[in-house]
Formats: sequence, structure tokens, C-alpha cells
Amino acid sequence: MSELTTYRIKAIAKKELVEFVRDWRTIMAIIVIPLLMFPLLFILFPVLLESEAAELDALELTVIVQTDLMEPSLEQAIHNVSIQIVYEELPNLTVLSEPGEDLDRVRNLSVDAVLRFEQDNSTWNYAILHLSTSERSNEAWNRLLDALSTWESEEVERRIVDSGLDVNTTLDPLRWDGDVSQSDVATSGEQAGMLLSLFIPLVLAIWTYSSALQPSIDMTAGERERGTLEALLCLPCTRMELLLGKWVAVATITGVGVVLQICGLLFAIGYLASSSVIGLPELSVLTVALIVAAILLFAIMVVAIELALAMRSHSVKEAGSILAPMLLLIVFPALFTQVINLDGIESFWFAIPVVNILLALRELLMNRVIAEHILIWAGTSIVYAALAAYYASRQFNREDIVTSLS
Repeated sequence: MSELTTYRIKAIAKKELVEFVRDWRTIMAIIVIPLLMFPLLFILFPVLLESEAAELDALELTVIVQTDLMEPSLEQAIHNVSIQIVYEELPNLTVLSEPGEDLDRVRNLSVDAVLRFEQDNSTWNYAILHLSTSERSNEAWNRLLDALSTWESEEVERRIVDSGLDVNTTLDPLRWDGDVSQSDVATSGEQAGMLLSLFIPLVLAIWTYSSALQPSIDMTAGERERGTLEALLCLPCTRMELLLGKWVAVATITGVGVVLQICGLLFAIGYLASSSVIGLPELSVLTVALIVAAILLFAIMVVAIELALAMRSHSVKEAGSILAPMLLLIVFPALFTQVINLDGIESFWFAIPVVNILLALRELLMNRVIAEHILIWAGTSIVYAALAAYYASRQFNREDIVTSLS
């Protein structure tokens, strides 16, 4: 590539970047959002869940108990989970789980739940009527189950003692010898890598595609719609130089977004590691380099395809209607690869488009460097990226690039 060609590509890329980042909303989209997304997800979301759990724990619930005979110990167990009891006679029903006349009371939330309880010789039968779409009713259901489970355990222990047996040896005849955690030979870093490999490839793939979407449309279909593409085509540069300049601009924007997202992810993981929620994965320098290479090859292919399809569109609206649904081509393979067992996986999986990169990221995050798999996914990814770039160049060389495509 000559020095003049390089200069022209840089000039086109600079022009596109300057125009794209002028809007403050663009800065928010490519810098602030990816930088804050993972910290907000991993730090604020648990805080929100904890707050919601505390709010549910503070609820004062009232439950209708329908029974002909109430065990005092069970009554105390229910009071211990902060539930007020209102007693009623047990209705005449075929089975206790039949709602009967209590259907409307539970559905209109006039009661939080209804507990039905009857003795059958040496056993007890029960049913809980609740509304699963109500948080109060669900909380009453959970508290009642906890109380019933506690009372059942105490009743079982009492019967064992009354029979002259030892509770511990009777209920726990099989015991683990030693510390359970010490039996896992995987290190904390390997465990963290396994956990992160289940969602990081999905997030990176989706974000790479999404972050390249808007600039690809704006620099192609947007130029056509605004009527500024004719001026670019009149510049003393080839169509290939124009394509490369726009590709560099889109790739730069995408790369910045992905890098910032990774920084936010590492910050969130570091925060979680300090709070003993999850550890840091153990990755070698080679593994990190291969991860970067995999993401780069994926970005080359994605950006080229988006530029090509956007260039074929008449308007920004048409380009968006074509490219936005194509995100499903990333989401479906990403979800599929999460359930593939990497132990003894067949090599052909690493040759399938999109799937190959996602599987490669999963393996690398687990610090598995398998030469055969690397050669396959790297080779096929280069081929797919080259084909995407060739297809994009064909679109930029169309004679009707300015006029209507109809």
C-alpha cells in the first residue's frame, strides 16, 4: 500500500470519525454506556435485589388457616416466620387443594394465602392456596413452606427420639469425611473462568455487532440519504480507499466501545472478587492475546458485512430494518454455544461462522489452549472476514451506488 493511499484512507477515516462523534448522544452511546454497563449490572443489581428482599421480609402478612385441629408447635412455627393467623373451619372438600369458595378471596388479594391442614391418623395433609402473580401472596407461600418444613423436621426428630433411636445416626447415616471444598481440584481462577465463559462471549458478540450498527448505517445509507455520498465519490480516491477509510472509522468506534466494555467488566469482576462473590480467571499472556485476536477477527467480519448491507439500502430506515433483525444471527448461535460441552468437543464446531469465535472465547476464558482448535477457528475466521470484505468491496464498486437501487 502506497503512502498516498494510506494518507487518503486516514483522511477519510478521520473525516467520518469527526462527523460521527460531534453529537453528545454518540459519546454517550460509545463511551459512557459500555463503560458503566457491567458495573451497574454487577454492583447495583445485587444491591437492588437485596433491597427488594429486605422489603419483602418486612411485610406483615395474614394467612387464613383452615383446620379442625391445630398443633401448638406448628402454630408457633408459623408465628416465627412473621405471619398472623386467622382461624376458620375446614370446608367440606374432596381434596384440600380444591379452591372452592376461597377462589375469589385469594384472587382479589383480600387474603395473602389460605393454609388448609388436617390430620389423617399419624400423618398430616395440607394445601396452600396462593396467587403466584402477587409478591405478597408468593411471600406468604414461601414463609408457610419454611414454617411447615421446620415443624416437619422437629416432628420427625421427636418421633425418632420417642422410638429410642439416635437422631443423628438415623437421619444422617452417610456423611462426607473432610472439607467438601477441598475435593475440587480446580483452582478458584479456573472456576471463575468457567463461570465467566458462560456469558462473556455472548455479551462481547452482541456488543460488537450493536456498537458497529449505527456508525455503519450513518456512514453509508446516511450519506446516500443526505446526498453527501456524491461529493465523497468525486474525491481523488478509489472506491477501495473509500471502503477502507469507512471501515477504519467504524472499526475504531466499535473497538473503543468493546475495550471500554471490557474495562467496565474487569472493574466489576475485580469488585466482585474483593467481595468473595467470584474470583479472577487465571489467563496466560498467550491466552489474552488469542482472545484479542478472536474478537478482532470477529469485528472485521461484522463491520464489513454491516457496511455492505447498509450501502445497498436506499435510506437509514431501510438499513436499520435490515441490519437490526440480523442481530438474531448473533444471539441464536451465542445461546446455542452456551450449552455445548467443551470436553471432547468435535473440531468441526470451530469452523462454523460466529459459533467458532464464541466457542474459542469460551475455551480461552477457561485457559484451554488447544492448537488444533486455534488453527481451525483462526483459519476459518480469516476466510470469513476476507469473504465479508470482498462482498463489501463489491457493494462499494457498484455503478448505481448513488442512484436508486431499483
